[in-house]
Amino acid sequence: MQETPRRDFLKAAIIAAPAIIKAQTVTNAIKVGLVGAGGRGTGAASQALKADDYAELSAVADVSISQIDGSLDRIKRVKGNELKVKVADGKKYLGYEAYQRVIDSDIDVVLLATPPGFRPGHLRYAVEKKKHIFTEKPMAVDSTGIRSVIESVKMCKDNNKSLVDGFMWRYSTHIRETMEQIHAGIIGDVLSYYATYYTSPVKPMPPASSRPAGMSDIEWQTKNWYNFVWTCGDGFVEQAVHSVDKVAWCFKDVAPVSAVGHGGRQIPQDGGNIYDHFEVNYLYPNGARAFIAHRQIPGIYNENADYILGTKGKVTIGRSPLPKVEDHQGNILWAFKGEKNDGYQYEHDLLFAAIRKGQPINKGDRMVTSTLLAIMGREAAYTGQELTWEQMQNAKLSTFPNPFDLNATLPESAPPKPGIYKFV
Repeated sequence: MQETPRRDFLKAAIIAAPAIIKAQTVTNAIKVGLVGAGGRGTGAASQALKADDYAELSAVADVSISQIDGSLDRIKRVKGNELKVKVADGKKYLGYEAYQRVIDSDIDVVLLATPPGFRPGHLRYAVEKKKHIFTEKPMAVDSTGIRSVIESVKMCKDNNKSLVDGFMWRYSTHIRETMEQIHAGIIGDVLSYYATYYTSPVKPMPPASSRPAGMSDIEWQTKNWYNFVWTCGDGFVEQAVHSVDKVAWCFKDVAPVSAVGHGGRQIPQDGGNIYDHFEVNYLYPNGARAFIAHRQIPGIYNENADYILGTKGKVTIGRSPLPKVEDHQGNILWAFKGEKNDGYQYEHDLLFAAIRKGQPINKGDRMVTSTLLAIMGREAAYTGQELTWEQMQNAKLSTFPNPFDLNATLPESAPPKPGIYKFV
């Protein structure tokens, strides 16, 4: 389905209801709240403000005031956003419950950009308060969280509010047009999809000796959230989910039958319980296979690419500046010739245009499928077992501390061992 460009969307809205739009743009700014002032949250807020001439950032939540102040400073330095940051000192909320205060404040849109283990709870609260929502990927780190997200997606539809995700490749013109070609049959039936996500660690675990005295287990693990399954979901779920999402997209968001996988921790580190490499094999109902290889190891070959094989040809994404389609003799059947856009920006352009037009959009169903697909791959590697889609939907798997007590003891565990780690 073609997305309507922001400019056309706004033009149509103005034609349809000029008096309403004029009143909104002059007197009724779209007020934005940010939950999670890290790098991605800062980027999302900057893009949200650029998406609408009258958007303004009015409230921020994080566990660190220096993080908030640093984020606001970076957002203000983005050209065009200097006067759109209107966060008073009283609207800088601190702590693990601060997301509620942002959502309860006088905002129209909330940007959810904390570590993904917190996402299901934050999403539910925002939906209950009937806000428009932008949520970063992934949307959960376990099956229990996904079931909560599924309920939240339905509630958001019932509320007639917009819900847009951070799977930015879905909003990137060169990938969108490539997928359109595949779905139109240019390579025939898709037989296999091989994706690579080879990169360095996002943020390696610091030595335990650097932990400040008095810092609780949850505070320490949240501070180093890339290294713990309950906060990040492991690298396959937190990072390679972008590749997983493209696989899901290619197969028209139809769920696979099953998955097997393997992985482990090749480079020891002082703390944390995540793998540094994965390989997952998904089986689809028509017999097609998808393979995703992911690793986060420094000093080795890096690549982020997609190789799609069909009965009539093949597609390569990421090995050259622009995607291309070839037949099996190497003749080019199609190549992207348009202008690459910024998917991170366009996802916000669509969200704010939808709000202005009064026609909410909801991307919840596919974001749930892609997130659960990634969790399925991780669990297949952890257990060493073949897991089915039905098992994943019904799993009791829950990694988030319950009840959530900031001062509770939360011992670190070693990375899971296949054959010993049990799927529940």
